Amino acid sequence: MQNASANALVPREAARPAPMADIQKIAQHMARLNVAALPRNYELFHEAIVGLNASLAQDIAALGPQPQQPMLDELGLKYRLVGHCGLAGETSRNEASRMLRDVAERLAEGLKHKNAFARACGTILKSVSGHDDQSLAAFLSEVDYLTASLSTVLAAEMEIGARLQDDIKTLETLERGISAMQSAAIADRITGLPNRIALNRTIADLYEREEGAAGSALIMVDIDNFTDLNDKYGTQVGNKLLKKLAGLLQKSVKKNDFIARTEADEFALLFSNVGMQDAMTIAERLRSSVEDNLVFATSDKADPGRLTISIGVALSTDAATPGQLQANARVALLAAQSNPRLPVQAFGR
Repeated sequence: MQNASANALVPREAARPAPMADIQKIAQHMARLNVAALPRNYELFHEAIVGLNASLAQDIAALGPQPQQPMLDELGLKYRLVGHCGLAGETSRNEASRMLRDVAERLAEGLKHKNAFARACGTILKSVSGHDDQSLAAFLSEVDYLTASLSTVLAAEMEIGARLQDDIKTLETLERGISAMQSAAIADRITGLPNRIALNRTIADLYEREEGAAGSALIMVDIDNFTDLNDKYGTQVGNKLLKKLAGLLQKSVKKNDFIARTEADEFALLFSNVGMQDAMTIAERLRSSVEDNLVFATSDKADPGRLTISIGVALSTDAATPGQLQANARVALLAAQSNPRLPVQAFGR
């Protein structure tokens, strides 16, 4: 087995455009449309241009030559992009904070009415106890005053109660919205799988456990020539294949294992309690299963209509940090991509 070392990065760089080229392409496109250089806008256009999301690209084009920011933000929410979900969550939290301030002000106002009523009761009590010769008319007048004060207090209490009920319902709606946004932020829109953010959190949690991260394997899967496939057959075909591949990969994981779609053409699987031999067996089985089952119709006689993948495998025992584990798996994946005869590679082996 070929050793997947850092020098495997060299041939792969020529195969995939450098990230800087993508950034420049996105920046130029945003500049032509006079779109503000905000992080969430970069994310939006990255998904449309680099992420090959044809539907999003069409929606952006439909906004015209100078799309307004609120319209772009609506698209970001529609496609559940992380930056826009975070923006919506922040807006919801701000609205909740405003409502809580209003509640505090209404409660303070109600307390003022109660204090005023208590003072009135004390004043009248002193008046009655200190004037034995007080007339019935004067007494009744003071009772009327107390009744009016009590009515004011009760009316204020009822208004506060009614508005609190409305506010509670609104807060519950906001809470559900925030929860939905948080879920959307860690889910891939096309396959429904967890995304890279979810993977990062899962690996970080793995390394924070008391027993440590030993005994886990990270397997990175890349679809060979996926960009060419999308260009040739369209993104709808590409998306269908992504969903089929996601379903196939899901069948390969157990309850305590984890799978995510991390890039347009990449998936990651995290297995617990496996060594390198078991991890390589799993990876080879995945490769064979994909090549045997993921086929698609094509009129091109030169194209067999068969999906192939490259796989990189790394063990947590070889990585001191979550970032190192992912970097090791990436090195192994790049080695596999640069050598079609050995499409499954292990880091350091």
